[in-house]
Amino acid sequence: MMDKGLQIKKRLEELADTAYQRSIVTFTEFMDLEEQHMLHSVNWRDYGVTASLFGGYDMAERQMAAFLPDALVFEWKYPFVCVKIFPESIKFSETIGHRDFLGAILNLGITRNRLGDLIVRDNCGYVFAEEKIAHFLCSELTRVKHTLVTAEICESVTSFPGPDEKEIKGSVASLRLDSMIALVFGGSRTSIVPYIENGKVFVNGKMIVSNGNLLKNNDIVSVRGLGKFRFGQVLHHTKKGRNLVVVYRYQ
Repeated sequence: MMDKGLQIKKRLEELADTAYQRSIVTFTEFMDLEEQHMLHSVNWRDYGVTASLFGGYDMAERQMAAFLPDALVFEWKYPFVCVKIFPESIKFSETIGHRDFLGAILNLGITRNRLGDLIVRDNCGYVFAEEKIAHFLCSELTRVKHTLVTAEICESVTSFPGPDEKEIKGSVASLRLDSMIALVFGGSRTSIVPYIENGKVFVNGKMIVSNGNLLKNNDIVSVRGLGKFRFGQVLHHTKKGRNLVVVYRYQ
């Protein structure tokens, strides 16, 4: 049986080849961070295409890739929409969490790779879904836990609320990846190293295994098991040569 990584790479190459041969835009399903890392590891220019990633908003973790042929002359858009899921009666609604919404959707037989990020706000769920399954989702999803719900396609992805960010300020000796992760999530630089060495840290979708990697403004860092944050900028340098920085932790 072919290794999962090889299967994914073969599928990506097939989509790239189709885009090149037929001069059309081809799309993957929604990709997790490890799959995005595999996408970044290939020079798609060698295949006559460029690869573009998007998940509906800037901080999206799950994203869809588009392969664009060099000779592309027409407009295109990603084939997904935002679906809002909300209780029919606020008065009689239970408290519904991320796991509840996702579980109810998956129980319809929809697989995770057909769905992008899901965010919960004010007991409503917002999820990006492939266009071809969105109408099915809206017609079949009627209950989350014991609460009756309605699902409808948002008129535009701008209706998606986006993530909450908690601003964190602190000083670090350098902008090294291990120092910044330690600042955001607590602990020492030494305690952070295993996350990096074990392939659990991604910067802008690329797996980073060097703790000395330096962050740049607006880099998005995801740490499996801890969370995600966006590096803002260096505010100023202290007299002792340290960097006062601001970062935004994903809530």
